[in-house]
Amino acid sequence: MAPTDKTQLRVGRLTKAHGLKGALKLELFTDTPEQRFTPGASFTLQVPETSEWSGKTLTLAELRWYNGHPVGFFEGVDDRTGAESLVKAILWVDQDLDELPEEDDAWYHHQLVGLRVERDGVVVGTVARVDHLPAQDLLAVETEQGEVLVPFVSALVPSVDIEAGVVTVTPPSGLFEELADDTADSGTDVGADVDVDAEADVEPASSEADAAHPADEN
Repeated sequence: MAPTDKTQLRVGRLTKAHGLKGALKLELFTDTPEQRFTPGASFTLQVPETSEWSGKTLTLAELRWYNGHPVGFFEGVDDRTGAESLVKAILWVDQDLDELPEEDDAWYHHQLVGLRVERDGVVVGTVARVDHLPAQDLLAVETEQGEVLVPFVSALVPSVDIEAGVVTVTPPSGLFEELADDTADSGTDVGADVDVDAEADVEPASSEADAAHPADEN
């Protein structure tokens, strides 16, 4: 299979028919709906194979807001019956692998997954995924001892270097198993046994949100 320079991002889900003219309420998975949901935008659909929409794309005609909730009008969906056939469909868009979000200090999830995680210059694991919580994002770091969840805040994740493939963490004592300064007793290098893949394992399915970025702690 030829290598691809694109991935896909999940940007929305169609939740409910709205009115009688084919409109659908949307649950957004993007921080930039004004960029993703513009007239003419095309979306790949994730639907059951038995759906009449399987293998098809959907083109946005207009996005409106009603009482603070986004509602989409799509080409070829002209009545409530057509809209109801799309309920629960998930919308995906193509994204260049090397394109960063416009927001400073933000990264798409596929750019973070697979990066080496270093503490004090020693590799402690790799980024397995990014989890979203209401208060903050979490980096799920796969280590030799198991998974560690690191709050994605600038105090604990001061540096992300996509080109070098490294995420630098400064976690508090106990979050990771302590790295021994003196390995004379064990005779081993604590970081040597960690199996690290330096290249990101890019999957076509990014996580819930468009991008993640470390928050500043108050």
